[in-house]
Amino acid sequence: MEVSTTQPGMQFYSGNFLNGTLVGKERPRLRKNSGCCFETQHFPDSPNQPSFPTTVLQPGERYQHTTVFQVFGCVVKGVLCVPVSSVSLW
Repeated sequence: MEVSTTQPGMQFYSGNFLNGTLVGKERPRLRKNSGCCFETQHFPDSPNQPSFPTTVLQPGERYQHTTVFQVFGCVVKGVLCVPVSSVSLW
């Protein structure tokens, strides 16, 4: 996967704390590491770190960022993942 973004940072969540008590959309149990999330954003603690990009939005300023995730063909546990076109979120 390739990620392009106008944001300065990215958080990755791996589902380490899932324990099987939550049920997913089509009824599968969500177990440890059964999902992941890539969230583009500013760096944690940015408002308190002068050397980080600012998170302040002044009156009249427009907040707009772009993130593009491009997923390439891959093999995961013997299952072929077909190439997917890029998805743009803004």
